[in-house]
Amino acid sequence: MRRFIEAPAATDEDTEFVVGFDAEYPPYGYLDEATGDYTGFDLELAEELCKRRGWTLKKQPINWDNKDAEIDSGTIDCIWNGMTYTGREAAYTWSKPYVNNSIVIAVLAESDIQTPADLAGKVVIVQSDSSAETALKSEELAALTGTFADLQRNASYNTCFTDMKSGAVDAVAVDIGVARYQMRNNPDAFRILEEPISTEQYAIAFKLGNEALRDKVQETYDEMLADGTVMKIAEKYSDDNLPDMLITE
Repeated sequence: MRRFIEAPAATDEDTEFVVGFDAEYPPYGYLDEATGDYTGFDLELAEELCKRRGWTLKKQPINWDNKDAEIDSGTIDCIWNGMTYTGREAAYTWSKPYVNNSIVIAVLAESDIQTPADLAGKVVIVQSDSSAETALKSEELAALTGTFADLQRNASYNTCFTDMKSGAVDAVAVDIGVARYQMRNNPDAFRILEEPISTEQYAIAFKLGNEALRDKVQETYDEMLADGTVMKIAEKYSDDNLPDMLITE
């Protein structure tokens, strides 16, 4: 089976499309314990896109810290997993943005933290190399981050929320879709502060210069958006607010 990275052919038939994703990043990509299969909003989009193009989809879990090495080496064809476009425009070849995202603060339901200002003296955790970490280390949020007792990092957002439940940390800085998923699957355990700390957009990232593959993916995604398929898939994740987050133009 041909791979895109080596030498894209004129025909798309019998071509493997390898999507890199964080397997612990619901609702965008995660392991469904009931079926034993990787699924999620972005992976369902990729499945439909491959079906339309006659490609074979390979879902490739990656360590998020190593995503640049994975795409540069050709191990994966793209990163399609809640990948932040904003602020990284020059680092990859991108699809058009397709989701509007907010970075929020999640806390325990009974926490006395009500606003970002209440994080002073608290321990906050983020996923390593995430957009939340980038936001908190930016000049715009330096004053806020400077009030924390500590800013910790972990490779998995699932572990971040587990640490918060155990009392090891006070708050998680996280993408709103991930926070809503955690709230839905842990009823009455968490809540989200009303005030987001940052906003951004998601897009599909390809190796810098790989416009040929990007254009094929964008062409089919645009068809899926126009015929309502993207919204139909998003509606499966309405509890995570994905239909309202979609960029539809």
